[in-house]
Amino acid sequence: MTALAIGVRYSAELEHAADFRGFRDGVRRLWLAGVAPRDVAWTVGPPAQGLFEAAPSASSLRAPRPEEAPRVPKAFVDLSRLVICHKAPDRFALAHRILVRLQDEPTLLKVATDPDIARAEMMAKNVRRCSHKMKAFVRFRSTADPDGGERFVAWFEPEHHTLDLTAGFFERRFAGMRWSILTPDRSAHWDGAQLTMAGGASKDLAPDGDINEDLWRTYFGAIFNPARLKVQTMQSEMPKRYWKNMPEAALIQPLIRSATQTTGDMIAAEPRAPARSTRVARERLAEERAVAGLSGSIASLEDLAAAARHCERCPLHGPATQTVLGEGPRDAPLMFVGEQPGDQEDIAGRPFVGPAGQLFDDALEAAGIARDKIFVTNAVKHFKFEPRGKRRIHQKPGLSEIDHCRFWLQEERRLVRPQLTVALGATAARSLSGKAVTISKARGRVMDWPDGGAGFVTVHPSYLLRLPGAEARDNEMRRFIDDLNVIKEAVWG
Repeated sequence: MTALAIGVRYSAELEHAADFRGFRDGVRRLWLAGVAPRDVAWTVGPPAQGLFEAAPSASSLRAPRPEEAPRVPKAFVDLSRLVICHKAPDRFALAHRILVRLQDEPTLLKVATDPDIARAEMMAKNVRRCSHKMKAFVRFRSTADPDGGERFVAWFEPEHHTLDLTAGFFERRFAGMRWSILTPDRSAHWDGAQLTMAGGASKDLAPDGDINEDLWRTYFGAIFNPARLKVQTMQSEMPKRYWKNMPEAALIQPLIRSATQTTGDMIAAEPRAPARSTRVARERLAEERAVAGLSGSIASLEDLAAAARHCERCPLHGPATQTVLGEGPRDAPLMFVGEQPGDQEDIAGRPFVGPAGQLFDDALEAAGIARDKIFVTNAVKHFKFEPRGKRRIHQKPGLSEIDHCRFWLQEERRLVRPQLTVALGATAARSLSGKAVTISKARGRVMDWPDGGAGFVTVHPSYLLRLPGAEARDNEMRRFIDDLNVIKEAVWG
């Protein structure tokens, strides 16, 4: 309550701090009586009794008839409804003053630079923001009513008097449960059929917590994304003043402190597609744990095949039939790396068994290289295709798919340890070098890959199949065999 100042002619009593109905009734009576805003003391509850004679109450003034009421636009009603929810002590006087000015200045609300309008708009914005925060940060806790039924109770400390303004949202949102929202100045109670507003309460009337809060904290921790963390923005949207009444707030500082490390772990982790069911999720988790235990101790090509069988590093694993790893002797001195398995390779689970593979075998035989003495694999281990009727049409893998599959190729090279690794085409060259390679410039000579291993670049056999005309194919086949002869000389002398 506010004590009356000396010289105040009238007091206007309101039932509570955001009593818009009382304010509207009082300001109409005061306006009809010609009482200036500066001559009114607005109080919540009865005015304080001081040493001086109490001022007459606005309620003693005659209420205006409809034709006598002040004329204001609807925008003023909406604005003043928000302004009086602000905690500024002069909020009622400000709204009263704007009402009086509107009688002579009907376009006043459009003058954004007017001091009264600017301040009212700022106060309304703060109240709307506070109402939004209430909707976001109220946390109900389960408790028992005296009749034994369940009631959900929340303690909240809003920055402004926004409970009356916001209670309707909770009535609509949680119509099926009984609840109470307690604040220091006001409380709201919903019994499933009627919303009742009452006076303020103390925090000790609200429960400290319930069993659901552990689940809520688990959920909050699970959805926290450290890679997108912006502390200042977060504190702007979730001010610290609200943290003390939010069960998840205890996790915020630890999550912030661990964000850098968690982000690094997320970047290093293998990407995976979402599971379509809890059963699939459980099975995949078991597989991932098995692979994780294996990946640190892959000692053979068999170990590698077991780990790669569950690969979900990129979306290609979904439509493909299976993972297709390389094949050949563990101690092969020569490794050929193609682009990706084709339609027949995807079905058979073996590399280079389709039309390009048959042409590759013919070229190897012409160059005097035995297929069973070399290791043959691909840069990408799943078939990427576009369905077209009953056919599956090859699609070139993207950079992310090449990068995601590089792990498996690196492991194959680590286990086989070839003297020379040959890139068949641009995709294989990209995977081995980590950058784009122009085949025409790099072709035909022994070079070094970035990891120090000896390398060679030539065309992919499928390139020969796409050439128009027999003469062009014959010419390029001879060039390809010439490359294989250079490779053979480099490995076997």
